[in-house]
Amino acid sequence: MASTKGAGWEWRRDGAVTQRDLELLRDGVIRYGRQQAQGSDAQDIAVALYDGEELIAGASGRTEFQRLYVNYLWVHADRRGQGIGGDCLRQLEAMALKRGCVDALIETVLDETAEMYEHLGYACISHVHDFVPGFTRHTLLKVWQPRD
Repeated sequence: MASTKGAGWEWRRDGAVTQRDLELLRDGVIRYGRQQAQGSDAQDIAVALYDGEELIAGASGRTEFQRLYVNYLWVHADRRGQGIGGDCLRQLEAMALKRGCVDALIETVLDETAEMYEHLGYACISHVHDFVPGFTRHTLLKVWQPRD
């Protein structure tokens, strides 16, 4: 069995691992995965709604391999229930369509949020029950045009 020790090596845990190093870990995994997939055309994508200088809603993710991956969709608590979340998602989708995306993928652990996405044309393609205790992970896909 190979040793995990080298001259000057030390293990750091939790708070001793800096935010910068956590970002390096994330970026290294993403870079390695994209090298393996070859042909990645990943681009960040985002939309935000402001009231003056105050951020009241937004959505972000990436487009890659003709798919929109929605990472975050947020609406300020005081503005929820007004359709703003759906508007954010439609804005993001319109931008992704202009980039040549043919579908969109989004995930949530909230049942009511999954229902909202279904109302917006997404279809649930998987459930992971008790993903975290008491919550189901919903993965939803919206197809605009079939893949070649």
